[in-house]
Amino acid sequence: MLEKWNSVLELNSKREIVKGTPEELRKAINNGADLRVATDFYHNEHIDVRSDNHDLIHEVSDFPCTYFIDNRWVAGMMTFRQPVQLPGVFGPKESMSLFMYNENGLQAIARPLLNGGREPVGEDTPILEEKYHLLSSFDGETNGPSSNFIYDFESYRFLINDCWEEIYHHDANGNAISGNARDLETASQNGTELKVGIVNLVDGGLKHTVFVQTGSHYFYHNENCMVAQTRPMVRCTPNIPMEYKSGNWDYGWNIVRSDGKVSTLYYNPYTLKAEREFKNCEIRWFAKKTK
Repeated sequence: MLEKWNSVLELNSKREIVKGTPEELRKAINNGADLRVATDFYHNEHIDVRSDNHDLIHEVSDFPCTYFIDNRWVAGMMTFRQPVQLPGVFGPKESMSLFMYNENGLQAIARPLLNGGREPVGEDTPILEEKYHLLSSFDGETNGPSSNFIYDFESYRFLINDCWEEIYHHDANGNAISGNARDLETASQNGTELKVGIVNLVDGGLKHTVFVQTGSHYFYHNENCMVAQTRPMVRCTPNIPMEYKSGNWDYGWNIVRSDGKVSTLYYNPYTLKAEREFKNCEIRWFAKKTK
């Protein structure tokens, strides 16, 4: 059986709403739903303007890290992507492609370079300038360049998979708000995937919850405490709209505990050196629903 993904918000090439509502998207993300974004574009307008290939391409990309900001805005980040050069090779820049999409279609990219300062193996192919609108760019001569822009896709569809159920919620000191920590033990022991919504993880900016799936789980039975490591994610100062700026983002992992303690390990994109922090956060814990 195929997973059920629903389009809850659709924009046209001018980023005008043609179907659904931002409220539907916000409600879903705040409930822990997974996010993918579908866009349409033509090969010789977006991939290579020198080509005579006018094939329409349907792209669907996952955004494993999502932000719900100030109870009124959604943004999602790609966290695993390497640059690609269609129709089927990797791009010349050995880096991460940390694309970010806002609910209104505003886009951004941060690109920590992973090539140790070597020259790229080729050049980026040009795109159609009439459809690409650069809003701002930062740190172009560093190891962590970023930019904010709009590309006029033919359409944007925000797809959500409402496949998570909140089973435990505690404050920053580990006091239960709803649910029971033992439910985390049971879910983990059954092999169920877990996701967390960490409240105000990022210092500065607006109030927010950042959602990311976890990988390894360690439940201390006698202490009644779950310890979990998140998947890698982008940490970025929350704002409306979300955007990359010099020094406002990095990339890494969290260890979260059901007593509210959070340990972070993030790599500085300019130096690629790891930086560690310790804090306490309110956390919402989600379990993957059974089909």
